[in-house]
Amino acid sequence: MRTGLGKTRVAALALALALLAAACGGGDGDGDDTAGGEETGGDTATDAGGDADAGDDTATDAGTGAATDTEDESAGDGATLTFGTSNDPVVLDGILVSDGESLRVIDQMFEGLLTLEAGGTEVAPGLATEWESSEDGLEWTFTLREGVTFHDGEPFNAEAVCFNFDRWYNFTGTFQNPDATYYWQTQFGGFAENEVEGVPEDNLYESCEAPDETTVVMNLTRPSAAFLSSLSLTNFTMASPAALEEFGADEGEVGDDGIFRPSGTYGTEHPTGTGPFRFVEWTRNQRLVLERNPDYWGEFPGNIQNLIFTPIPENAARLQALQAGDIDGYDLVDPQDFETISGDENLQLLERPAFNVGYLGFAQQNEPLDDLEVRKAIAHAINRQELVDAFYAGQGEVATQFMPPALFGYADDVTTYDYDPEMAQQILEDAGYELPVEVSFGYPTDVSRPYMPNPQQNFEAMVADLEECCFTVQQESSIWSPDYLSQTNQGAYGLYLLGWTGDVGDPANFLGTFFGSEQGQWGFDNQEIFDLLAEAEAETDEAARTELYEEANRVIMDFLPGLPYVHTKPALAFSANVSGYEPSPVSLEPFSIVTVGE
Repeated sequence: MRTGLGKTRVAALALALALLAAACGGGDGDGDDTAGGEETGGDTATDAGGDADAGDDTATDAGTGAATDTEDESAGDGATLTFGTSNDPVVLDGILVSDGESLRVIDQMFEGLLTLEAGGTEVAPGLATEWESSEDGLEWTFTLREGVTFHDGEPFNAEAVCFNFDRWYNFTGTFQNPDATYYWQTQFGGFAENEVEGVPEDNLYESCEAPDETTVVMNLTRPSAAFLSSLSLTNFTMASPAALEEFGADEGEVGDDGIFRPSGTYGTEHPTGTGPFRFVEWTRNQRLVLERNPDYWGEFPGNIQNLIFTPIPENAARLQALQAGDIDGYDLVDPQDFETISGDENLQLLERPAFNVGYLGFAQQNEPLDDLEVRKAIAHAINRQELVDAFYAGQGEVATQFMPPALFGYADDVTTYDYDPEMAQQILEDAGYELPVEVSFGYPTDVSRPYMPNPQQNFEAMVADLEECCFTVQQESSIWSPDYLSQTNQGAYGLYLLGWTGDVGDPANFLGTFFGSEQGQWGFDNQEIFDLLAEAEAETDEAARTELYEEANRVIMDFLPGLPYVHTKPALAFSANVSGYEPSPVSLEPFSIVTVGE
């Protein structure tokens, strides 16, 4: 999830796409990416470098070619900040991930053509300072910043941009697995030659040209009102072509378990971008260390010299680490800890705006979830209001659709499914089912998400509602990364818990990502929904686009591919001496603007 728009709103840019070729950006920009997303619902798993259990394996830096003494963490002119995360990243190659923990780290080291303005969802200049479209919206021309270098000293230029886009577009074999390139497939469609079943057949990307060092021309197959927003995503940030080739970025395979794993060392030992921080080392299950990039082209308002990410899966353990001074801040604060943190003068609590959705997914390739009547019965059997009241400490609201109310296109008149277990029983009996009906239900362990601080609590509450009503639940669980994410994308569970934090302020990032094409996690083929969302993405009139997304929300909630149950206001906690951190609705913030005091 990422940051975005500068001086012009996405809708206005979309309108301009059809009306004239106009400059949409400008100014100096500050280079601060505020990415976040995820999940990411939409969290898609890839394992970082093969062995998820390799806790003792240490990756040391690549970008500078110099060894770093991490025992002396205070070396340099600035401070050290240690941030507690809920899990390790999957891999440090943006195109291969969709989970928030990976994107948070990647966003500190890498930059894209566009970004999001700090604390917001509007697209702003990144490595491109200006851009304009042709009258038909099929050709976009970007003017690049001059004097930018990658962490390995290689120049950033138009050829590097085209190298990255052509790399993604020409992925073959296992790299076309939806687990491997989830974001490419949801934002840009298929590849130059589709080789894997289920890959979208409709491509948005056509080609990239570099007429000179600072000019990039991107050619599309059709107009897209969401194209600029897509370019602000952390997944499409620029990597050094030399490092990608030298360290095997395009090596990987799908194992017998169906999970894609990159096998080169680029994404675990040699990630090389242009951002304000560069890679130092990564010891899995212990810490990941970045350091300030001394050759960064942009401003660096904060004073952090060393930035350390420490995985601490348990909410209570993260709070204890903050109280003990072992970490300086952490994300995904458990709502039940808000009062404790707010009442401690040595700590501070920061809230993000509600810009996410947590949902119960239905994998329709698993019977009986292919039956709409069963899906309706499940929706009526679950007491969403009680769950939100019990587990979100006043920081959540019951969701009625798959996008937050703040976005244009939100519909106030969708079909809703109130808690009514008697109705659920009647629906099943009228459909000819003998009660109880058996379903499988999976949830992730060892993780917290913005929309799901404690997955097990949510799971147990839903299981209790289902079994009290009219279902027998086969209960399953697995670790978040890579197992759970990959298994949900393959339809391994009938019911599953996931969610999504928006990347940009556009409904296509929610509805289009979920339902724009056939996907394994949903297991359905509904051409009416696919066509409606394609029309909405291409529409350049703001009012007409709003109406199309409102209609899409109605159709989706009638079809009921899953049950959205919560929008939340996630919170972060920091020591009182940390300043400058600006919470973003997309859950990815730049640490380059943060200052650590005495």
